[in-house]
Amino acid sequence: MCPAKVSGDGQRGWIIPIGGGEKKVGSPPILSRFADLCGADNARIAIIPTASQLEDTGHRYEAVFAKMGVGHIDIVNLESRGDCEDAENLATLAEATGIFFTGGNQLRLSTVIGGTPVAQQIRKLNAGGVHVAGTSAGAAFICEHMIAVGKSGSTPKPGMATLSPGLGLTNRVIVDQHFRERDRIGRLLTALSYNPFATGIGVDEDTAAFISPENLIEVLGSGGLTVVDPSGLEHSTMATTQQGKPVSLIGIKLHILIAGDRYDLTTNSAQPGAPPD
Repeated sequence: MCPAKVSGDGQRGWIIPIGGGEKKVGSPPILSRFADLCGADNARIAIIPTASQLEDTGHRYEAVFAKMGVGHIDIVNLESRGDCEDAENLATLAEATGIFFTGGNQLRLSTVIGGTPVAQQIRKLNAGGVHVAGTSAGAAFICEHMIAVGKSGSTPKPGMATLSPGLGLTNRVIVDQHFRERDRIGRLLTALSYNPFATGIGVDEDTAAFISPENLIEVLGSGGLTVVDPSGLEHSTMATTQQGKPVSLIGIKLHILIAGDRYDLTTNSAQPGAPPD
């Protein structure tokens, strides 16, 4: 699913994949930044807890945003594809200034929401300026190409990652979450080697990639952001390597970014943040 087109002189909303395990108490920097982008006390945030099978997931995030002073919070329960055609749910989303996908299982998101009126509406809303964030499974889902399942490990191998269509807010990146904590560099490299057109974004826990309307990434949080740039790939054995055997990839560039660092998805260039005082 490709991103919806921005009309006229409009500006796309921010897209914010979060690696999971983000801070939720005190003054959580990632969730606070998202709330501020959405309008702070004037924000209308719609929480979509579809990925989770825990009944209280949506309410836990509702409480976090309420403590920040967010003006209006809705939990949009999408448990079936029929729910994604419900006029009331569509009307609630239409009023949102920010949409937040919780963690859980990204295949629940793609199988329930993919191809429905809700998916179409969220793409249009983001193209019209509504900001969309997703944590853990929600982070994987927001891209056009989603890592559905995969194996841990540092070396890419055929079959190490299985891709499926995601929500399609951006086709510039493929996101993997809980990145360093679950040793997922191998499966991200595998996903990129299938068709090295996108940039790989590996997001550590309590870390987020704030992707601006100009396709500039700003890193926020306590962990790292691993950026894999395959645009200079010179050699790959993915097409000839047997299942389960290591793959050779030559010419890939890798960056490790931390809070304050930036990455330009248009020029494939990284910039360090300002040095600490």
